[in-house]
Amino acid sequence: VQLQAFGGGLVQAGGPLRLSCVTFGRTFSNNYMGWFRQVPGKEREFVARITWNGGSTYYADSVKGRFTISRDNAKNTLYLQMNSLKPEDTAVYYCARIVTGTIASGSWGRGTLVTVSS
Repeated sequence: VQLQAFGGGLVQAGGPLRLSCVTFGRTFSNNYMGWFRQVPGKEREFVARITWNGGSTYYADSVKGRFTISRDNAKNTLYLQMNSLKPEDTAVYYCARIVTGTIASGSWGRGTLVTVSS
C-alpha cells in the first residue's frame, strides 16, 4: 500500500491545519487507520486512530480535544483536523494502517511537515 500525506505547513500557535492522506494499492475501507508524528531525533509517536467505518476514534492524551481524525472511504482518504496548535505539535506527520491498538503496520509513506510557530 502507498500512503501520501498532504497539507502540512507553517502555522501560528493557536491556529488550525487540516492534513489529508491518500492511499493507493490496497482496500482502504477495510482497515483501521491512524496518524503518527515524528520529531527529528525522537521516536515516531501515535497521534490518533479510527476504525474502518469511522465509528470509533482514539487519541493520544497530548492531542485529545484539539485534533479530530476522520475518513472518507469513497475517496480512500484519511484526514486529521488540528486545532489550537502548539509549538510542541511541530513534527512530520504520517498516516499508516493500524495493525492492532496503536501499532502501525510499519509501511510508512510520505509524511508532511507541520511547523507551529510561537
